[in-house]
Amino acid sequence: MTGTTLIATTLTDRAVLRLAGEDVRGFLQGLVTNDTSGPLPVWAGLLTPQGKALFDFILWADGDDVLIDCEAAEADALGRRLSMYRLRRAITIVRDEALAVHWAADEPAPGIRHAVADMEPWPPQIVRDPRLAELGWRWLAPADAPAEGWLAHRLALGVVEGVGELGSGETLWLECNAGELGGVSYTKGCYVGQENTARMHHRSKVNRRLVVAPIGDAGERTRAGADGGASPGRGAGGCDRAGVAGGAVADLFGLSAVRGIGVVDWAGRCFDFAQHKRG
Repeated sequence: MTGTTLIATTLTDRAVLRLAGEDVRGFLQGLVTNDTSGPLPVWAGLLTPQGKALFDFILWADGDDVLIDCEAAEADALGRRLSMYRLRRAITIVRDEALAVHWAADEPAPGIRHAVADMEPWPPQIVRDPRLAELGWRWLAPADAPAEGWLAHRLALGVVEGVGELGSGETLWLECNAGELGGVSYTKGCYVGQENTARMHHRSKVNRRLVVAPIGDAGERTRAGADGGASPGRGAGGCDRAGVAGGAVADLFGLSAVRGIGVVDWAGRCFDFAQHKRG
């Protein structure tokens, strides 16, 4: 890289997988939830046949290759899962150690844009996060100093990601607010988990969703675990996979369960996805 050094923008909990070879986009088109035949980047998921989230990631184009911006802790598992579907296709799936995922809450300064434009072997895109414009700006480039504030910024906007928050094979993709965040195409055709996902969408059967909320003291409606704390679960009792006291959320809104398209952020405000346009 030449020019100005990028400072404190690297998301150290993310990694990049590179898929190269024979019709990579066509390979992914039959596997992931979003349309890989059109412009990238897009947010997508790899699901179980029942439509439950295994991995979520952002897909980027690099010529004929596709780069997967994914959880660093799950990168190897994701690579193995994709390799299982590869069969005899002439496609390589490797971790690209030369690249890292970068983020900035505000539009990068001209100096950073100029430095990125001079990068080799290719100048990366600097784009708004494909899930929600308010999440900020994202790009792939060699690693630099770690970014600060990403987790709090993301959760304050009610956006969940990763196995720690979505679970692995436990949460239906549309319960992850994938429809509202542009993480699914209803027109692309078949992919793993498509049948149940499409059925839920067309029948409006998304009855519960992951939320993000402040964690308070356990109330009377929160189940107690063996250690006296809240036990894992979803709905009216326990903590959901985003670390949310589901009982507290239900109490806040007077609900028998946590339902609806609203997301409660850490400040206790109702976040309505319909009021925020994706960039």
